[in-house]
Amino acid sequence: MRVVLAEDLFLLRDGLTRTLREHGCEVVASVDNGPSLLRALLEDKPDVAVVDIRLPPTFTDEGLQAALEARRRRPGLPILVLSQYVDQLYANELLAGGDGAVGYLLKDRVTNTEQFIDAVRRVAAGGTVMDPQVITKLLSRSRARGMIDSLTPRELDVLEMMAEGRSNVAIAAALHFSESAVAKHTASIFGKLQIAPSTDDNRRVLAVLAYLKR
Repeated sequence: MRVVLAEDLFLLRDGLTRTLREHGCEVVASVDNGPSLLRALLEDKPDVAVVDIRLPPTFTDEGLQAALEARRRRPGLPILVLSQYVDQLYANELLAGGDGAVGYLLKDRVTNTEQFIDAVRRVAAGGTVMDPQVITKLLSRSRARGMIDSLTPRELDVLEMMAEGRSNVAIAAALHFSESAVAKHTASIFGKLQIAPSTDDNRRVLAVLAYLKR
């Protein structure tokens, strides 16, 4: 898997590069600013981009905007963005296309190598990965607007994990009950939220996120 990495902090960039290489990834470019990122994404044609949202020269959302511009020129380019905190506007902008192959991960998560590499691989494969804290924020907003009051506490647990991109098998393992029970909860959630059911993990993630963003 060919990866372009963008991170302005040298030690973190070096650590991520080592981690990716140790797990079989080829880091074809490792850059520290927005213009270099856009150039690398267009010229090196990676399988996935791992991008810090805030990069020089503006230190605002330079990384995200460079990645999205590259995705406009290369439709479907997988993008996993890293951030120090949850910003719902950035998450919404990343998800706006509704096509998948995107992820939003807090930098704290990269210290968990297994979680980080799993996120990179899922995004590269066309999946959608959202940090649990992003999902929590979206759920909190939906609760405040009374949009998911009909869900039971257990259904809320399933919904949160579904929105993180987990399959029924993974949800069952995490919550310690059967896969058939997860399927029943999932069907109930889709029914209550009036979302068309889907067996495709990524499509159902996008459907749930679209609902929570309303």
